[in-house]
Amino acid sequence: MSLHIPFDNSYARLPGAFFTAQAPQPVRAPRLVAFHADLARLMGIVADEVAELAQVFAGNLVPEGAAPLAQLYSGHQFGQYNPQLGDGRAVLLGEVVGGDGKRRDIQLKGSGRTPYSRGGDGRAWLGPVLREYLVSEAMHALGIPTTRALAAVETGEEVMRERPLPGAVLTRVAASHLRVGTFQVFAARGDIESLKRLTDYAIARHYPQAGGPMDLLRAVCAAQARLVAQWMGVGFIHGVMNTDNCAISGETIDYGPCAFIDMFHPQTVYSSIDRYGRYAYDRQAEMVVWNLAQLATALVQQMEDREAAVEEATAIVHAMTGQIEAEWLRLFRAKLALSDARAGDQELIEDLLRRMVAGQADFTNTFRALGTARARDQFLEPAAYDGWEEAWRARRADLPEAGPLLRAANPAFIPRNHRVEQMIAAAVEGDYAPFHRLNAVLARPYDDQPEARDLTRPPLPGEAVEATFCGT
Repeated sequence: MSLHIPFDNSYARLPGAFFTAQAPQPVRAPRLVAFHADLARLMGIVADEVAELAQVFAGNLVPEGAAPLAQLYSGHQFGQYNPQLGDGRAVLLGEVVGGDGKRRDIQLKGSGRTPYSRGGDGRAWLGPVLREYLVSEAMHALGIPTTRALAAVETGEEVMRERPLPGAVLTRVAASHLRVGTFQVFAARGDIESLKRLTDYAIARHYPQAGGPMDLLRAVCAAQARLVAQWMGVGFIHGVMNTDNCAISGETIDYGPCAFIDMFHPQTVYSSIDRYGRYAYDRQAEMVVWNLAQLATALVQQMEDREAAVEEATAIVHAMTGQIEAEWLRLFRAKLALSDARAGDQELIEDLLRRMVAGQADFTNTFRALGTARARDQFLEPAAYDGWEEAWRARRADLPEAGPLLRAANPAFIPRNHRVEQMIAAAVEGDYAPFHRLNAVLARPYDDQPEARDLTRPPLPGEAVEATFCGT
């Protein structure tokens, strides 16, 4: 085998209660769609033959040193607890430690049935695979902590959803796949020994400075507070912020019904399964605090002084709201090129956002073009922008030139929903040119790319995406 992956599988060395050993299920005719060579090099993966890449990342060939397994976890889904979830259509091949010293999981998503499939076929169709590849890599380029995409492979088989669709497998790379739900399953079962083992493992892998369960909780809360503020700064809506989709590492994980806001409105929901707006854009901060409260509830089960632990954990979780607000304010100050902090900044930011809602302004284009006629043109009534701009210019009167600061903080390019759907439709017909073009442009989101100006355009009325769908 010419493909070399330097596996070092720490999770597979945990007790059997944490997972089920499970090989991926082979597919009929794998064909490589995309392979991230730069990421592979960072991870120390040596790859030469395209045909072999397709076989390995489709699950047909298990590479030497892999220890494939399906992980166990539970979780709250839209507020309702499900006592056993687990990897129902994914297999963790193993882990590598890259040239940068970071340990990363390599997981095949859409690799067939596991003991946790709950009646599903364990497969994925091409659309969600390409969406996650594209959006996760776009998030990385935006500077937001995220899982990444190493490869996408067509399977040569159809999967049945509402209709037959082409099958595919995504190779996902993550700092780990430990979730809030991983802790919940052992706490709910009263398996304190496994809960303690998991806590020690999570600390050693992600937060070695943490002195125990409450320090771990404090570190995860801080990481998730930063993450959600960053989502809001680019208009991202996760869409399915269940506790099994909340990573201990602080990375964005599971790009199912995710979407980016076009015309700004804080109550925006795209997910077709979020019928009550639980995970709307402006509720994401509230919901991540709720998720971390569930982690706290699980962690305190192992503490000797349960009453004192509950009091400490409650204070840690309650502090998250202030952490998110502080990070949000820092990010939005940067988006307005406010290089220092002054009283009244939050009111200035919120005034712009209110005017954007009333004026049906595009979120990304407005911030990118602040101070120019193009920003004014985003508003139904451009005069509504003028009064705000006057106040903004007065606030910035003694600060450095805004242009470079604005371009550094506000992307020109995001994965716009209608472009993602158009890309998927083309790929289903065998045309991958839109997929590769989007990947190339979104790899440089803060650069002006005049040849890609069409990708900054909001959707026309007939192009608007009203609902996004879970990848299952």
